[in-house]
Amino acid sequence: MKRPAALLLLAATPLLLGQAKPVLVPDVSQRDIEIIYSFTGAELLLFGAILYPGGRLPGDDRPTDIAVVVKGPTEPILIREKEKVAGIWVNAERLSYRSAPSFYALASSRPIERIVDERTRAIYELGLSSLQLSPASSAPSTVQDRFARGLVDLKRRSGLYDEAPRAVEITDGVLYRARVPIPARVPVGRFTAETFLIRDGRVLAAATREIQIRKSGFERFVAWSAERRSVLYGLAAVALSLGLGWAAGMIARRI
Repeated sequence: MKRPAALLLLAATPLLLGQAKPVLVPDVSQRDIEIIYSFTGAELLLFGAILYPGGRLPGDDRPTDIAVVVKGPTEPILIREKEKVAGIWVNAERLSYRSAPSFYALASSRPIERIVDERTRAIYELGLSSLQLSPASSAPSTVQDRFARGLVDLKRRSGLYDEAPRAVEITDGVLYRARVPIPARVPVGRFTAETFLIRDGRVLAAATREIQIRKSGFERFVAWSAERRSVLYGLAAVALSLGLGWAAGMIARRI
């Protein structure tokens, strides 16, 4: 009785291998990015390989796509809407969010709208229009949509949100790479780089790598002091102000 079962399992092996899914092996050029006084930005290289079952590429002409999402730590944010009253711009409506990505960048091999449908984009937050923001109030959906567009526009103009279609290069259907710019104003914290393998509108595989962005040198001391040693930070600020004032006075007397 054991022999027929073994033969059946052996015969079913090709089918099982055919049903196996590909695996992503991703990596990033920098796991740690240090921000110093002269930091003007960086370029993050994300690369990797697609491992297919049995080492065989799909035998059809249907495209295989890669999408890479780099996210920064979430943060609460308040958006105010300006309104012109009697020729003066004043604050009008406002909407706060419990959590919004401090940084978001999407790179894909094709425009994301041509790769996956709206539902899949919403599930995996693929694209700026699919970000799952968390408003702190129950404002009408029209108001939430307006403020969400405003938030994305502000972040995009500051270089903290970006969407780059056709920024992922796939070589021989196996190797891929993408470059994501990191602006000078990037926040510090733990970032994630998520890579998605997409085929026929479905996400077949996903993998995540972590990236740490932190301040270094004097900037790190200032940030650490402001957060954890407020008294020390205040004394240092006062001493620095007195020193600069004394130096300016000495220079003025000699001129």
